[in-house]
Amino acid sequence: MADVARVAGVSIATVSRALRDVPGVGDATRDRVRKVAEELSYVISPEASSLSRRETGRVAVVMPRIDVWFYSTMLSGLERALRSEGIDVLVYQVDGPSERGAFVRDLPARRKVDAVILAALPLSPEQRDRLDLLGVPMVIAGGQARGLPHVDVDDRAMARAAVDHLIAEGHRDIAMVRTSDTDATTWDADLLRVAGYREALAAAGIEERPELLVTEPYGVDSGTRAVERLLALDRPPTAVFGYSDEIAAAVAVGAQRHGLRVPEDLSVIGVDGHPMAELFGLSTLDQNVERQAEEAAGIAVRLIRGEPGTRSVRVRHRFVDRGSVRPPRGS
Repeated sequence: MADVARVAGVSIATVSRALRDVPGVGDATRDRVRKVAEELSYVISPEASSLSRRETGRVAVVMPRIDVWFYSTMLSGLERALRSEGIDVLVYQVDGPSERGAFVRDLPARRKVDAVILAALPLSPEQRDRLDLLGVPMVIAGGQARGLPHVDVDDRAMARAAVDHLIAEGHRDIAMVRTSDTDATTWDADLLRVAGYREALAAAGIEERPELLVTEPYGVDSGTRAVERLLALDRPPTAVFGYSDEIAAAVAVGAQRHGLRVPEDLSVIGVDGHPMAELFGLSTLDQNVERQAEEAAGIAVRLIRGEPGTRSVRVRHRFVDRGSVRPPRGS
């Protein structure tokens, strides 16, 4: 604070009042102090401001994208649950490492919210520490991070359950199709679902074939490109596990383009509970995003109000059988 006062040419007390919006500071002075504080990346300490801080009635929801089903569904559930408690939502879309870095750097200086909900947002430990400077509760929705309240689903168990279902129907040549992000971001759910796929194969004594774990760049045609690669193999798979329902649906479309019927010629299963799975008649493991949103909002509200209650919740997945899996031909 002393550095801000020196550069701005004011007293430390004036800096404190300006950054806390306390009356008695002229607009020009307040603007100058804030500009200097931003340039110096200064954030007033949560302890120093706690006595003067009042609830804003707002919660920040931070997510990588809002045009993807998971995030739009999560956002809808969070907004509905928080609105029922009289809390408004500020939405921040931070897609890509550079945007995430800028957001984490700038948000603590704004101090406009009572809590922050991070929706499956990949952040480094340093970035999470920076957000701690806000001095408000943080909740992870759709994932978890060290030491933070969170709501998630067991992605590893969900993937394993999907592959176990294929194995139970007699399949042994089982492919998994996943996508990679254009900015090379690593997602925990992706790693956990791959682990679940491998665990299911190992538990059944099935040797993993590396060529059956297919990764395609994220896009509308990623699933169809994957099918082309798989069908070109000397021993193509009899079943495909899609990393998501969207990928599973694209795999089904790609298979049909090559004259294959689902499930008569190729069994397909996905995970998520996306409406697209119902549209395409695909079996899936529903991760109940709406429930995750409700639980995350509830945790945030309790933390804001200082009320007791659960700080972490694991939502159970649910198997939805739509008949897209059958025993392999000739079995």
